[in-house]
Amino acid sequence: MSSSNDSVHRQRWLILFVLCFSLLVIVLDNTILNVAIPTIVRELDASNSQLQWMVDSYVLVFAGLLLTAGSLGDRFGRRRALQVGFVLFGIGSVASAMSGTANELIATRAFMGIGAAFIMPATLSIITNVFPANERGRAIGVWAGTAGVAVALGPLTGGFLVEHFYWGSIFLVNVPIVLFGLVCGVVLIPESKDPSAPRLDLVGAALSIAGLTALLYGIIEAPELGWTSARIVGAFALAVLLAVAFVAWELRVAQPMLPMRFFRNPRFTVASLSITFVFFAMFGSIFLLTQYFQFVLGYSPLSAGVRLLPFAATMIVVAPSSAFAVKRFGTKRVVATGLAIVGVALVSISGLEATSSYADIVWRLAFMALGMALTMAPATDSIMGSLPLAQAGVGSAVNDTVRQVGGALGVAIIGTVVSSIYTDRIGSVLAGTAVPEEAQEAARSSLGGALGVADQARNLGIPGSEELVVRANEAFVAAMQVGVRVGAAVALVGCVAAALWLPARPRAEDVADQDAEFAAR
Repeated sequence: MSSSNDSVHRQRWLILFVLCFSLLVIVLDNTILNVAIPTIVRELDASNSQLQWMVDSYVLVFAGLLLTAGSLGDRFGRRRALQVGFVLFGIGSVASAMSGTANELIATRAFMGIGAAFIMPATLSIITNVFPANERGRAIGVWAGTAGVAVALGPLTGGFLVEHFYWGSIFLVNVPIVLFGLVCGVVLIPESKDPSAPRLDLVGAALSIAGLTALLYGIIEAPELGWTSARIVGAFALAVLLAVAFVAWELRVAQPMLPMRFFRNPRFTVASLSITFVFFAMFGSIFLLTQYFQFVLGYSPLSAGVRLLPFAATMIVVAPSSAFAVKRFGTKRVVATGLAIVGVALVSISGLEATSSYADIVWRLAFMALGMALTMAPATDSIMGSLPLAQAGVGSAVNDTVRQVGGALGVAIIGTVVSSIYTDRIGSVLAGTAVPEEAQEAARSSLGGALGVADQARNLGIPGSEELVVRANEAFVAAMQVGVRVGAAVALVGCVAAALWLPARPRAEDVADQDAEFAAR
């Protein structure tokens, strides 16, 4: 081992800390904006459609560019990709904080998504190239735990900043983290890339960006426009056509961006599906629980975030420890058990009521986090352990892409189910009342809308406002109970898939190939 490689080996856990710190801010930005929405409505006079696209423009660009960004990192250098991502993300953060209109904020959030697409796959691919195989599972466990923690910390961080500073502070907080990452990148993080320096697959990149964008657009817009509307059906049809074209091109081109042979390895394919299923359940359930805490139980955004801390704490403790369970029991048993626990935990969450205490909730949150932590790290390690180290960037991008697609599907599908049941139930409550039609429409649109109508009625001295609050909360909780059962069903399907098809151990040739690549450095 050369002196430079020896130095990297000694500093590998410090490098991991820097990479996880970098990852934290990227994932945080998926959810941090949500708690600032009421303030942004007042400050920027944003419409409902504009509010939705402030959140979704980041996700759409982020997920759409992941494969391409990961491939570019493999070719030109993962540290370089990380540094470029930091610069773009920092510029986008400052521009977002200074936005004077809703449309400006939508555009700057999309620009942040470009930076995030370079940062996230670079972090995991660098970890894969820095840690030897016998330590990689534990390191990826810390990485996966950090990603899970960030999902829960988003509402907490955003709530604290909005309550104590102005709404733009949720973006300015990124700047010192970006500067820290840039400096540490120069001092600590080693460069790594594919030594064969393959030519850029421009056609594959274009097809993947267009296909993922069409898919994500359809998923994001379907709850609003309807899953059977012409625009959504057209978006999904276009996504399928582009996916077929992408696969056909990748099979034909000499140096593909994403070699299709990867999918012949069940550790790669089934682990990717397991990640999709667990993020479907996680994003969908957290989406409902944050509303449940704030609207039904009456917690402030900051208080709601604090009550998600047991979820985050369980993730950060269990995810790194999952490597020891994998060593003893194998990936198949650990991932299948994790998904089974997620399913059972979500079934238990479906038993919550409008009057449940936090003591009734906290153990269910921790139980769900236990299952998710047991799933994420081993599945991610399976994906990265089944690929050549030279192509770790595109492998990491696949892992990150299925996370984003799974999470977006979870929010969209579970959100649609909940919205449909809630609208039907609250409509029955409002039928035949003296509530004006415009107010009824607002109440049917969301639980927050119903509570707003009740507040207006209370201020005007109109009787029945308290009854409307009680019935609206009951309608939402009944809808939430069905929604989390949908998440439970998806997790249990993933459990069966992992139990049937996910290999317990890596293939001997994959281990030998990675060991040889690692030793040759």
